[in-house]
Amino acid sequence: MCDFSLHANPNRLAREGEQLVVYRFPTHSMGLASPAEVEAVDQEHIFPRSWSWRGIKEWFKAQGAPARKVTAVCIPPGARLMVHDIPENIQQEFGVGPAEEVVFVELTSEAFTYRDGVRFGNGRQVLLQRFRAGQRVRVLRLGSSEDTPRPEETIEPAWTRR
Repeated sequence: MCDFSLHANPNRLAREGEQLVVYRFPTHSMGLASPAEVEAVDQEHIFPRSWSWRGIKEWFKAQGAPARKVTAVCIPPGARLMVHDIPENIQQEFGVGPAEEVVFVELTSEAFTYRDGVRFGNGRQVLLQRFRAGQRVRVLRLGSSEDTPRPEETIEPAWTRR
């Protein structure tokens, strides 16, 4: 999912195998984004490469251009992710290492509250808002294996029975 606060930004569904980063959007909410897109937008806000008149004029010209928005990348609940660069305080508090395979979860269904989070292998859950900007995340699988019905759970439509 994408937290409600990210819907002001363009958004799209993640792709399996995709590399993402945690990003602080202009709404001050943490979400996931393409590292290339984050880098491109960040480059627009740096000082001129050279302090020549031309460099300074180009920088001022860029400041007047409409700002590009970073696209929020949405993850469905149950997706499996590999989270890297987990901050030490979260490692200690949740009993995890610097990199962990996690399941993306929606922690609450309440309106106007952050809900996107991850569940570690030990069952502990944390809001995405607790992560740091720049943390690397790789999408391992969008669908969870729990979503796939087991053969004994498959329901046969009534019209196919005789």
